[in-house]
Amino acid sequence: MQPSTQTAPQPFTGGKLVLATLAVALATFMNVLDSSIANVAIPTISGNLGVSVDEGTWVITLFSAANAVAIPLTGWLTQRVGQIKLFVASILLFVFSSWLCGVAPNLVVLLAARVLQGLVAGPLTPLSQAILLASYPKEKSSTALSLWAMTATVGPIAGPALGGWITDSYSWSWIFYINIPVGLFAGAVTWLLYRDRESPTRKLPIDKVGLLSLAVWVGTLQIMLDKGKDLDWFSSPVIWTLTVVAAISFVFFLIWEFTEKNPIVDLRLFAGQNFRGGTIAISVAYAVFFANLVILPQWIQGYLGYRSVDAGLVTAPLGVFAVLLAPVMAKIVPRSDARVLATLAFIGFAGVFIMRSHYTTGVDQWTLVLPTLLQGIPMALFFVPLTAIILSGLPADKIPAAAGLSNFVRIFAGGVGTSLITTGWDNRTILHHAQLAEQSSLNNPDYANALTSIHATLGGGADQAVAFFERSLNAQAAMLGLNDVFWLSSMIFIVIIPLIWLTKPAKGGGGAAASGAH
Repeated sequence: MQPSTQTAPQPFTGGKLVLATLAVALATFMNVLDSSIANVAIPTISGNLGVSVDEGTWVITLFSAANAVAIPLTGWLTQRVGQIKLFVASILLFVFSSWLCGVAPNLVVLLAARVLQGLVAGPLTPLSQAILLASYPKEKSSTALSLWAMTATVGPIAGPALGGWITDSYSWSWIFYINIPVGLFAGAVTWLLYRDRESPTRKLPIDKVGLLSLAVWVGTLQIMLDKGKDLDWFSSPVIWTLTVVAAISFVFFLIWEFTEKNPIVDLRLFAGQNFRGGTIAISVAYAVFFANLVILPQWIQGYLGYRSVDAGLVTAPLGVFAVLLAPVMAKIVPRSDARVLATLAFIGFAGVFIMRSHYTTGVDQWTLVLPTLLQGIPMALFFVPLTAIILSGLPADKIPAAAGLSNFVRIFAGGVGTSLITTGWDNRTILHHAQLAEQSSLNNPDYANALTSIHATLGGGADQAVAFFERSLNAQAAMLGLNDVFWLSSMIFIVIIPLIWLTKPAKGGGGAAASGAH
């Protein structure tokens, strides 16, 4: 087949390699940053556009749904258009859609712009992996993966803090405008350096049925997950309808894609032992990690009284070790069994969540920050080895499709995990609230003494004392529910360790993938 017989371009060296890495990394960072930066600005955006916060959350939902549809199409689009043209076009269209978001005069225009932004952002993450791997010598492929992992992990961490600061200090439009100079620089440099290194293309027929069924099941499932909590899950006919449509279209999609000669998504990649095992392991782990990254700032803001920017700063130290250890990982991965490193990462994650499971409502700032800081260590050990396992042994022309499909499963798992863990936290909070409220009877001397103490301390009437006690009870119930989530998260990381050992060792830390060798 033509794509696999062409000679791969020689890796970059020196200043060209540094500039190429910076351009590709900035495009990745811009994309992953935008997936989380809008979250903290939703109340402000909703207020400015004159809509409810529930309506405003569609800004996040539609971006996620469009992005989830586009990511697995990367392999097909790459073969049709070429890696470099597709990557640069995605960057420039992302810049254009960011500008549209910033100037949107109403919610309808903003949502349309976010759909476009999500669609064109799809190829950026998987193609950045493939382009970086091709830019480095085979023996330095783990360095490429380390740099990619650094930008992919720091973006979601920096998003809430940066979004909160921009929204508080300037205008919500600027959370989109900041993409413009970054994207123009990344697109221009990428084109100048890579335009003569285009991957071979071939005219593939469009799998229209596969594309339509993919869009239907991914879109309906993503909306169901995002809106489930707001609509009280399966007590809502809307959620039931979305679930049934997603299930039927998903089954149809699987049957069609496995029997189609030129499928829009190459599901046959899952036949590979390393791709299958590595993708499942990284997706389950990312689902737990990302879900906790979402609910921790919510608890810090909602129950500890932190401002959005301060809550973001509490989670920001997660990136410290992830950045510092990136060059170390580049040296360690080629000499180590990637499965051992990934196992150590999962054990590290479990330890961090055990630390968090002992939080109290009176937790101080250092106790919040310490586990977050330490979590950067397993973060550094997490992405690179598992990505090396997933891509190892694949021919060069399969790397974009494999990276696209594995990133799709990982990111989609993050959405599923967030919905499940958020719902679990709500349910455990309700349970703990009911258990604590059983003791809140005037016949209970401890409860009566507590009200007397509150009244003596705060003054005011009996109703104020009861209201204060109820707020304290709510905070305590939420804390106990969150502790349950942290404990369960630690157990999940331990339980999924065997998934890593279902794969074979990744030789050379992904070098085989980078070189296109079998």
